Amino acid sequence: MSAIKLTAPTLQLAQKMQGVWWLLSREDWTAEGERRIDTVLGMRPLGILSYAKDHFAAQFMKKSRTDSLPMQPTHATHNNTQATDGYDAYFGTYAVDEDSGKVAHTLIGSIVPVNIGMTVIRDLRVDKDELIIQLQTTTAGGEGITRTLIFKRIS
Repeated sequence: MSAIKLTAPTLQLAQKMQGVWWLLSREDWTAEGERRIDTVLGMRPLGILSYAKDHFAAQFMKKSRTDSLPMQPTHATHNNTQATDGYDAYFGTYAVDEDSGKVAHTLIGSIVPVNIGMTVIRDLRVDKDELIIQLQTTTAGGEGITRTLIFKRIS
């Protein structure tokens, strides 16, 4: 297997992406087609994402997160936020490039202070009640990956 190949940019993306979305899957793949598992959020994290007119909020949590887990160090990766202890949460503003389907997210607040002020770029596609987000980033060890997140609309 490998990362999903995105379709052409969604027409009227800025309008169609608005709403509340529930995470169905999150997968990381190398260029060679090898799957990688995020060490902080795990294989199948929980997640919720909301887009208003020009603001967004996102939360992700390791499914098996408990108070008995040892603290996990955060790590910096290319074009991505840092999570901590099996949790990632942030909010801010966004700008859509309708021609490319790329969305620039600028973080105003975050559970991890080092994320505040950063801008990350995501490819977004909307197909009916499904939102696909794809980004180029790296693992904690610096290996290049394509991360694909698939959400379903809940509002």
